[in-house]
Amino acid sequence: MTVIKAIGLAKAYGADSIFAGVNFELRRGEIVGLIGANGTGKTTLLRCLLGMEAVDEGHIIRPEASSYGYVEQSALSGGHSLWEELLQAFADVLADKMRLAELEQQIAGPHSDEALEKIMKEYGQVTERFERAGGYAIDSSIRRVAFGLGFSEDDFTRPVDSFSGGQKTRIGLARALVRTPDFLFLDEPTNHLDIAMTEWLEEFLVNYPGGALLISHDRYFLDKVSGRIFEMSGQSLTEYKGNYSRYAVQKAERTAAQQAEYDKQQEHIAKTEEYIRRYKAGIKSKQARGRQSQLDRLERIAAPDRTEHFSLTFPVLGDCAQKVAELIKVTAGYGDRTVFNALSMLIRRQDKAALIGPNGAGKTTLLKVLLGDIQPAAGTVKLGSRVKIGYFAQEHEGLHSELDLLAELMNEFGFSEARARGYLGAFLFHGDDVFKQIDTLSGGEKARLALLKLMLSGANFLVLDEPTNHLDIPAKEAVEQALLEFPGTMLVVSHDRYLLDKVANRMLELESGHLTEYHGNYSYYKQKKAAQALPPEPQAVKPAALQSVSPMSEEPPPVNRSRARSRRSPQDIARLTAKVELEIRELEAMLGLLEQKLADPANHTDPAESQALADEYAAMQAELDEKFRQWEELNCD
Repeated sequence: MTVIKAIGLAKAYGADSIFAGVNFELRRGEIVGLIGANGTGKTTLLRCLLGMEAVDEGHIIRPEASSYGYVEQSALSGGHSLWEELLQAFADVLADKMRLAELEQQIAGPHSDEALEKIMKEYGQVTERFERAGGYAIDSSIRRVAFGLGFSEDDFTRPVDSFSGGQKTRIGLARALVRTPDFLFLDEPTNHLDIAMTEWLEEFLVNYPGGALLISHDRYFLDKVSGRIFEMSGQSLTEYKGNYSRYAVQKAERTAAQQAEYDKQQEHIAKTEEYIRRYKAGIKSKQARGRQSQLDRLERIAAPDRTEHFSLTFPVLGDCAQKVAELIKVTAGYGDRTVFNALSMLIRRQDKAALIGPNGAGKTTLLKVLLGDIQPAAGTVKLGSRVKIGYFAQEHEGLHSELDLLAELMNEFGFSEARARGYLGAFLFHGDDVFKQIDTLSGGEKARLALLKLMLSGANFLVLDEPTNHLDIPAKEAVEQALLEFPGTMLVVSHDRYLLDKVANRMLELESGHLTEYHGNYSYYKQKKAAQALPPEPQAVKPAALQSVSPMSEEPPPVNRSRARSRRSPQDIARLTAKVELEIRELEAMLGLLEQKLADPANHTDPAESQALADEYAAMQAELDEKFRQWEELNCD
């Protein structure tokens, strides 16, 4: 088996240790997710594995004759075309193609038998190498990957420099994927991808024959593709089997066990120290000295890293109308281009709605129309009475770059230092972090601060454009919890499916100028989309003599389940079984979210809300039972 081995790796920059004692194996044919907070050394580890940086200790064993693909976060640049950029991935194969042409010319000329034999031998070797590298499928390989990542035939002739930053990221991803290398190293591959492209990448990686190590903060993506998780934390690497959801369970169990061992040892230490204090000068002083020696030799168990409990008290929001925002037959666009025509949308009080759709569908245009930044060509935009909008833009224009975080909150809201620190701590800014100047913050830190200010502004309607972009997983979880606790109304544009599953209760899909509404979270939306994509099942027509005379019969005739099943082909049964299993998984995930809400006492202060949750749970449980019945029917003998 082709394996990359990391043995005792350590890396430091000056006095700062990045990681130490890192050991793992990466096998061909498996996909591993590499996670950890920003700054824990994930990208550095990738670069060390590829030989782009040297390790200070340990060594890396790479299999000979293996090929590697690497996608980093920085954008490409260059004056050549997209097609030329992707062709560079096949430089060695194209060199072999040229050599084959040269050898063919040599073969056609006069040669001695010995010289011809030598030429033919080289020709066979180069041909074998060319075919093994997929030389005859270069064009189709480039087109398959480029089209999957959203590029068109016309894009192939465009210079790389003419593409946006997000498109350049996709170009780098395409260049890494077209060769199907033995090992892929991907650093945040879903950045700048919309949901459709991310799902294409998931499908590509699930069927990928090589090995892959990918850095990602996209938990939904990690759930779909990864078979193991490596976590970088505290300068070390810990391995977990399974996808991200399995990692979360194992991490919680491991943390609980470590906490129990730590507490037990602390209790033992406390009792021993009390014994030593009591008897160190008395008749049992010898025993006390012996226990002191034992205590000195004791290997101390470290306290586990504690997950921070999110606690944020929002200012009292002003009440507003039931209809928070409404678009009535709105037409909008740029110049001669119409983005959408006669589009209608209603946002109700306390909705947590998500606006989704492919890149270029017009989501940002819709937000700008709603905010009044773009005047519609036709139609009406209405905001309800007493509605105060707070807008989260990816550029974070509302931050004062010359101030530190503490001054930003104290000046903006008139908070005391203690109160400002409390809010900053809730958004993961602790200790001396509060004295950082804003222009020195990372993109993720600026996003957290901007969102905190927005939620403290008293706005009762939040309009959020990609609020979790560039955030690591702990920061994303803090933002999600904040949005869950936010008592007002929300409209969010996001490609973060984990966020959409956890926070949204309505999905608004904008595609081809049309808006379609789904009452549920992202998993519910996917379930409905999958059901819509399936062709209708053929209806068996009964002979006329057996048909009911009365169209008002209360009960339909009994169905022979086994005969109905036997009319389906094995392919239909497999397809329907896969569909039902997907629906079961999604319903189980949604029930899990409802169970969390039912377990929260805050959701039972209002009897009507409590009953609505209970009714929703019962209806969803009944739907799950029906899906299990369908699965049993499809798989009965």
